[in-house]
Amino acid sequence: MNKIVSIPRIQQTARAAVPTSRFAALRRQIASSDLAFLMEAHNGLSAKIVEEAGFQAIWASGLTISASLGLRDSNEASWTQVMDVLEYMTDASSLPILVDGDTGHGNFNNVRRFVRKLCERGVAGVCIEDKLFPKTNSFIGEEQPLADVDEFCGRIKAGKDSQTDDDFTLVARTEALISGRGMEEALRRAEAYHDAGADAILIHSKKADADEIFTFAERWGGRSPLVIVPTMYYSTPTDLFRQAGISAVIWANHLLRSSMTVMRETARRIHEDQSLIEVEGRVAAVKDIFRLMGNAELEEAERRYLPEKPAAKAIILGASRGDLGEITHEQPKCMVDIRGSSLLQRLVSTLSESGARDVTVVRGYRKEAVTLKGVRTVDNDRYAETGEVFSLAAAKGQIEGETVVAYGDVLFRTYILDSLMTSKADIVLAVDALNLRPRGAPANRDLVTADHPYTGDYLDDLPAKLVGMTHGVREGGRKVSGEWMGLARFSAQGVVWLHEELDLLEEEGLLETADLPLLFTRLTAKHPVRVKYFTGHWMNVNTLTDLADARNFT
Repeated sequence: MNKIVSIPRIQQTARAAVPTSRFAALRRQIASSDLAFLMEAHNGLSAKIVEEAGFQAIWASGLTISASLGLRDSNEASWTQVMDVLEYMTDASSLPILVDGDTGHGNFNNVRRFVRKLCERGVAGVCIEDKLFPKTNSFIGEEQPLADVDEFCGRIKAGKDSQTDDDFTLVARTEALISGRGMEEALRRAEAYHDAGADAILIHSKKADADEIFTFAERWGGRSPLVIVPTMYYSTPTDLFRQAGISAVIWANHLLRSSMTVMRETARRIHEDQSLIEVEGRVAAVKDIFRLMGNAELEEAERRYLPEKPAAKAIILGASRGDLGEITHEQPKCMVDIRGSSLLQRLVSTLSESGARDVTVVRGYRKEAVTLKGVRTVDNDRYAETGEVFSLAAAKGQIEGETVVAYGDVLFRTYILDSLMTSKADIVLAVDALNLRPRGAPANRDLVTADHPYTGDYLDDLPAKLVGMTHGVREGGRKVSGEWMGLARFSAQGVVWLHEELDLLEEEGLLETADLPLLFTRLTAKHPVRVKYFTGHWMNVNTLTDLADARNFT
């Protein structure tokens, strides 16, 4: 290996103020004495991930943008298609972007228009390479033809003359080493490009070691910032790049390549299993997508700009002890730990994500242990001798307007509650159409019979209406349609009907012993109760095995 020497970096005059624009931020990073790192991104999502990871700049790779569009890296994607992708990326991230401009998409005239459009969209810089249009990827074939030096210098001058921001960065990339032209030709071309106005030089190599990169850096002598792409010589210690006076390192294609690996495995697993069981919990949660896409900001904007809508309320029935052995000796089941958060806290968070933020919890067993910031509580001190409807009635004063009712020991994906919240039905139940217990299993009082079974046909939008519930459904010979998840939503009108039924149960002396399946069966005899079918993505915690599974439920 060549001897590594420290090369002094060109010193720039200090600015009076810290630059704030993306253009200035990229220029400052490439010209800084500290080694800069640019991470590849190819769309808005990957740009967000790069920023979240802590990088300070993005490399918009021509290879990965083309591949993400299903195209080859041979200018099959037009520059306007690339521009559309860049617009999504600049919207998604606040980081400066250096775009891989290939050859400039043509001659000097194409470069002029390309640079003007980049500036309009806030793209901080472009890298153009001295090859012919249409380009061929550097790692394909040998001895690729290069552009005439003078003609390429014309492209550089045209780009610099067309920038509308003084801090726009143009990086000139020479492929002399890639094409087998040798070190002298690489240095000759770099000097010509520097003289033509390039803000930095990208020296490229496809050797497995960085020897020729270090030789070039030593002979270049810091005449302008030097950028490298160590895709092939990836094992070279990064500190050697610092010692050689390299200005910036581009990690060129690794987000796309890593995503391909994971997508292949996920697709293979689902295809073989015909199930999501082995995949869920190993991939990003849907709520992580919402977080990364800024759904919280949208909700805040909706509160600022849309007419105020009464917030939905939620009643959580958490009075029972549950039977989880020693775990529920000093606390009720709703307070057991699920990866650092109580079951109740997980449930409240899911309710909040769907807009039900005014939450009341009905406490009973070890009620002093049921505490959660921002949650109202009411008590059913007769929890040991009464049923769920009595607990629900204890919160009757809080049941007004749109209200969600949930068992205190259930977990479910946010989309399930979102679907209930957008339903036009006045009373709607979440029902799992597939989670049916086998014949001979312990009686399940939450079984549901509806007038319309689940078909799995997305074109079948015929609404299902509840016929009846309770563990007598199967014994009575009626066909089981699914299992109620312990989650229901009432509109303002549905709440009126609920109050009326609670009053009737009290008058009939049934309030203390009634359960929720009986309540819903009575309601559906008088009013339409909608059944909304789902297929999994929820669970209730009744056993220690359930508790272990809950810790993997995301």
